[in-house]
Amino acid sequence: MKKNVLNRIQTGREGEDLAVKFLIQQNVKILDRNVRTVQGEIDIIGEKNGCTIFFEVKTRRTRSFGYPETAVNSRKQKHLVNSAYAYLQEQNTLDHPWRIDVIAISLFSSSKPNIEWFQNAIIG
Repeated sequence: MKKNVLNRIQTGREGEDLAVKFLIQQNVKILDRNVRTVQGEIDIIGEKNGCTIFFEVKTRRTRSFGYPETAVNSRKQKHLVNSAYAYLQEQNTLDHPWRIDVIAISLFSSSKPNIEWFQNAIIG
């Protein structure tokens, strides 16, 4: 694999690890990570107050490509909605409350990461 791809994979993993720690601090119960459905992958699945939450985690080390949350374009949003529906169908929980949130992590400096939680970021 090329160095750029390996760096992206490493940054993504680091971001997801930071997101899980952050979400646990916010009293989110982590149900699963890197779940593959017929529609694609879901980064993190959690639960809070009886609601299943599908998390898309975007992490950036530089501002060269903009802020992390801007990477969740309309194509990615459609993929996330389809993946969430596929998961809910597989679990037979389509009638259970759910939503899709985005966790944006900026690692722009050597200081602590900036983590933003965009709730109800994508409407299905």
